[in-house]
Amino acid sequence: MSMLNDRLSALEDYPFTRLRTLLTDVPAPEGRAAVDFSIGDPKHPSPALLTEAMAAAAESWNRYPPIAGTEDWRQAVGDWLAWRFGEGGRLIDPDLALLPASGTREALFMLASACVGSMSGGSQPAVLLPNPFYAVYVGAAQMAGAEPVFLTADQRLGFLPDLDALPASLLDRTALFYLCSPANPQGAAADIAYLQKALSLARRHGFVLAVDECYSEIYDRTPPTGALEAAAAFDGGRLDNLIVFNSLSKRSSAAGLRSGFIAGDPTVIAAFRRLRGYASAGMPMPIQAASAALWRDEAHVAENRDLYRAKIDAAERIMGNSLGFYRPDGGFFLWLDVGDGERAAERLWREQAIRVLPGAYIGRPAQDGSNPGRSFVRLALVHDIGVVADALARLKGTFSAMAGD
Repeated sequence: MSMLNDRLSALEDYPFTRLRTLLTDVPAPEGRAAVDFSIGDPKHPSPALLTEAMAAAAESWNRYPPIAGTEDWRQAVGDWLAWRFGEGGRLIDPDLALLPASGTREALFMLASACVGSMSGGSQPAVLLPNPFYAVYVGAAQMAGAEPVFLTADQRLGFLPDLDALPASLLDRTALFYLCSPANPQGAAADIAYLQKALSLARRHGFVLAVDECYSEIYDRTPPTGALEAAAAFDGGRLDNLIVFNSLSKRSSAAGLRSGFIAGDPTVIAAFRRLRGYASAGMPMPIQAASAALWRDEAHVAENRDLYRAKIDAAERIMGNSLGFYRPDGGFFLWLDVGDGERAAERLWREQAIRVLPGAYIGRPAQDGSNPGRSFVRLALVHDIGVVADALARLKGTFSAMAGD
């Protein structure tokens, strides 16, 4: 018997680990400043009110924080949900249907442990996820003992999984369905009809629909529909089988704060709270104070959104129709079709000192053996607009040269 959990061996290297391995022996050009587009690490300054609120609550560092969050934090997030999602947000009782999370990665991963159980007849539970995907979804499914089922989300399907193609036999053994809207990496936002169809399947087949909305406030023209809005206008306005996640990391350029939330079905929230009481510490109270201040302020969010929109505008001017460029509904990624993502990533680093993520690293082969991310690279437009514009111009020139090779 191994002293380690054998499920760990099923985990692939994390995408950024694979990228480091790919580029380890690839020299960047001398004298060229490196530009890292590979990871969505916000570079915009965090709002001053973050440090001000945290400093004002500094006397509470010596106290264990409540798992359920402070009353002030619950009120701030509850008010924001009601403001942003209207009747959908008002479905959330801050005392029963909401919990803080130390970044949504933690909550997304732990949710699988709360939702995946054993099945009668010896069938393996399934966890559905879009393909391409956020790597945490896969790891959460595998470590919970479920089969991750990869649902192709390519341009033909509007970059969202085809809900009509899911067989009843699969849905009947599904425990959890991770859905990201706006999607990472493609930026597609699900509309209300799509979200209601997914919620209908969750209730009919008894699984949890987990909607990751961490890019909901970085949008192009129209605020994306939230899953809570879909729930409010569907089937009596209930939260059954629905969980949503959001975070301050992108919205407020506060990734280092590690502050997000999980909200939805009170039965699932109660189970998650029980698990979290064993598995992780509560969010420190000064961080909760800073988080509450950020959820109450929309001015900095609008400024942040304008900065990202300006970079998308610049990308549109530079890229035109090349490499399949399109304006994403939300998020700050470009999903560019370069023919071979790994080859392109290697060449961009060698010739331009530009680091991008090969799409294959966040995709898995479909039944026909094709990886829906293979021909793509993902670019995170997190740098200032001057750096982004210069790097994109050089990137486009490199791909033009590649086309002539």
